[in-house]
Amino acid sequence: MVALHGQLAALTGWRRHFTAAAAGALAALGLPPFYAFPALVVSFTVLIWLIDGAARRPHRLRAAVAAGWWFGFAHFAAGLYWIANSFLVEADRFGWLAPFAVAGLALYLGLFPALAAGTAALAPAGLRRVLALAAAWAAAEWLRGVLLTGFPWNLMATAFAFSPALVQGAAWVGSYGLSFAVVLVAAAPATLGGAGARGPAARYLPVAAAALLLAVMAVAGAGRLGEMAGAEPAATAPRLRIVQANIDQRLKWRPELQRRHFEAHLALSGAFASRAGPAFVPDAVIWPEAAVPVSYDGDPRLLRVLARGAPPNGILITGVVRRTPPGRLPSEVWNSVIAITGEGAVAALYDKHHLVPFGEYVPLKGYNPFPKITRGRVDFSAGPGPRTVALPRLPAVSPLICYEAIFPGGVVARGAPPPRWLLNVTNDAWFGRSTGPYQHLAAARLRAVEEGLPLVRAANTGISAVIDARGRVLHRLPLGTRGVIDTVLPAPLERPTLYAGKGNLVFAILVMVALAAAGLGRRVKPS
Repeated sequence: MVALHGQLAALTGWRRHFTAAAAGALAALGLPPFYAFPALVVSFTVLIWLIDGAARRPHRLRAAVAAGWWFGFAHFAAGLYWIANSFLVEADRFGWLAPFAVAGLALYLGLFPALAAGTAALAPAGLRRVLALAAAWAAAEWLRGVLLTGFPWNLMATAFAFSPALVQGAAWVGSYGLSFAVVLVAAAPATLGGAGARGPAARYLPVAAAALLLAVMAVAGAGRLGEMAGAEPAATAPRLRIVQANIDQRLKWRPELQRRHFEAHLALSGAFASRAGPAFVPDAVIWPEAAVPVSYDGDPRLLRVLARGAPPNGILITGVVRRTPPGRLPSEVWNSVIAITGEGAVAALYDKHHLVPFGEYVPLKGYNPFPKITRGRVDFSAGPGPRTVALPRLPAVSPLICYEAIFPGGVVARGAPPPRWLLNVTNDAWFGRSTGPYQHLAAARLRAVEEGLPLVRAANTGISAVIDARGRVLHRLPLGTRGVIDTVLPAPLERPTLYAGKGNLVFAILVMVALAAAGLGRRVKPS
């Protein structure tokens, strides 16, 4: 290990950049759906050793930042390759943009690992540099989640999502704090290379401490899961039917297929059951994002048609593209969720507030040459923000449309009456049969753990799921299948989680303590 450390630290030029990029791409295997944690260990060990090598150069900070950027560029290009699928839905119009979109996003996102690597280079080699990288990486993830509307996709925290026990830490420190733990554990073996170590203990103790941290997290998480083991839903718990119609995005808006798509949703909802009724009569039927194949402009005739999907004495909850009524100016369009009674009345309405750049609006539209890849020239308008929505026969809910579910701390309206569950409607058909839907599901699970609330997910092509308040997937429909989930709504936790009450405050304290312990600002000697 010492010899390998020396060889990697001594790399220069294109070999150094290539090694950093290869390590970053390998790190993508540690995320959903692969969960190859050893790949993260190799990747972050290599990154630390490249940062060690930067300390030997006259421009050590520049060399460390460059290593971090190449690592990040390749990591995000490999982990977010599926974005290209969105541009291939209408390949004749937007296909040429696919490689530029993936590369451009990776170019930008690589700045955050570059910042983390540069910060780690300011700490002494060895355990303190590992500690600095973990803290700086987590802080950079937080910055990535808020800067320029934010894009906290593929947080390192999701590397633990294979284990319900390991993700329980998000209830205390949130996903960013969990990312700190992932990077700390993955990078700890870098000390085996001997940089900054004084004796065998300094080399091996960090690895032993990382293993102990994993064990403590697993035991504490298992104990937390055990608190709800065997708990049965109340007899009065609301019953839900989640519909996954599996409609290809390339076919979704074809006028000649609109009736067929609508009837597919109705059939799955149970609207064509016998008069005796289905064995399972839900209180609510839930359709995914933009499930209605036409836009809604307030016309009561459409509401009466949609009401056919509502169960007896219940409601239909569906995603819909909503427009201003004809003749009203300014003309606006929203990505919305509406709840409709069996009589065709709107019982509740929510408008998406966190819009997707280039998918729902064009940033700096007057100066930007790139188009919006969804249909229509008009940009979507943003709703007022997270909301707690009251529903007939159901507990109050916080709706989340599409990628609104990936934002830690941003899924519940703070200061308002708290919801009792989270509802995520999405159309991951844009991602194709790729890793994207699995990554999206993992992020949604972490929101359930953080807030201590169950999360119900309706996805057009999958993965639809029911997740309890501790992040366990109780039911799911596989990607690319048509079907329904009949379920009762899981209960929320009796008391709010620490994260729900304090947000990222505990995480911020953790980062500051870690950076102070890392000894930033001390004179860094050549490794």
